[in-house]
Parts: sequence; C-alpha cells; structure tokens
Amino acid sequence: MTTPHNTAKFGEIAKTVLMPGDPLRAKYIAETYLENPVQFNNIRNMFGYTGTYKGKQISVMGSGMGMASIGIYSYELYKFYDVENIIRIGSAGAYTEELNLHDIVLVDSAWSQSTFAKTQAGVEGDIQYPNELLTNKIEDTAKQINIPIIKGRIHSSDVFYYESSVPNYVDFYNDHKCICTEMESYALFHNAKVLGKKAACLVTIGDSLVTHEELSAEARETSFDKMMNLALEACL
Repeated sequence: MTTPHNTAKFGEIAKTVLMPGDPLRAKYIAETYLENPVQFNNIRNMFGYTGTYKGKQISVMGSGMGMASIGIYSYELYKFYDVENIIRIGSAGAYTEELNLHDIVLVDSAWSQSTFAKTQAGVEGDIQYPNELLTNKIEDTAKQINIPIIKGRIHSSDVFYYESSVPNYVDFYNDHKCICTEMESYALFHNAKVLGKKAACLVTIGDSLVTHEELSAEARETSFDKMMNLALEACL
C-alpha cells in the first residue's frame, strides 16, 4: 500500500519510527547510525529510511514543520503502515534561562492554542500527553546511559512569527508552564491517542527566546547526537 505522501509498501517501515522535522536530519541519522539503511520514501523530499540498530529494525522519517505536516505523516504511519511507536526528535526554543543550547528535554505534555484535535476528531482541550510507557522507557534509558535530560511541558505552536500585540513566551511560561516551544508534538500525541498507538518526544534546545543564542541550521541538522543516541537506545 502507498499513500499520496509515501511510496513505501506495507512491511517496509519498522514498528518504531524516529521522526525529526527535517528530512535531511532523517537522512543523516540513517546514514550515520543505521546498518544497511534502505530509503522507502522521497516524495516531496520527505525522506524515509529503514535499517537496523544493534540488530533492531528501526525506521526514520522526516515530518516537516508544523502540526498540519506531522499530522499527515504520523497518521499515515500509524493507520496505513501499522507503525506502533513514533518518537519525535526535534529542536526547540527555550522559554527560560535555565535551559541552555544543546539541553535535551523529554516532553511530558504539550500545550497548544491549536484546533488540530478538535478539527480532526472533535476532541476538546489544549493539552495532549505522550504515551506514559514509552516516555518512561526513554527516561530510564537516559539514566542507564548517563545522558542528562529535563522533563517538562512544551508549547506546540501554529505560529513561528508573532506580532508584539499578542501574548509572548513570558506569558506562555508563566501562565501555562511551558519551558520551551516547537510546532509538532500536540498533533503527534493526539494522532497516537485516537489511533491507539504510542508517541513520545525528545527535543534539543537549538535557540533561546530569553538569551537570543541560537545554533546554525547546519548544527541543528547534524549536532544533536546525544538526543539521537538516546532515542535509538530507547528503541532497544
């Protein structure tokens, strides 16, 4: 079976998929960490690969930016390719000076102003949660391999550029306890819940709205190795 967005045949995608936003990061992970990676998708340059890591079959595929994009790709993976677990591995912007560049955040909830869940399934509420078992497995793995993580709530935003007349990161931090921001987790968690699947999210801090520090696009693509290693080890 193929979809309008994925040329993979049924069985070519593993039960567990790592999902960065950037398809070039998916390519980097496949070529750097997976043994014998085979590309299963290149439609719209949304690269997807399946290989093995320490004998375990794992797939990695880009999601694109935003909830609309990850909403399509994750839904198809769950619904049409029988994927059981998706771990989003992305970048995020810090809302607090306590988070530094390269810090790894394990998401325990995603707050959003998005109408994604309501539009997709009539689900009310502005908070979505990852799968507890999968999240706990990642946390336990981090302790075992000695990779520091910070657990917290993320802001999944539909908007990257805000006007000055609306609430900003200070309000999101103070009012909703969001410690950082990205644009995908809320939709991923929702899709997993409505389809009876599992989802989790790891993000690496790539910039700070507080200190205005930021990593280059190239660094975001290739320098998140601790996060990638943690996600891969958790898959075992």
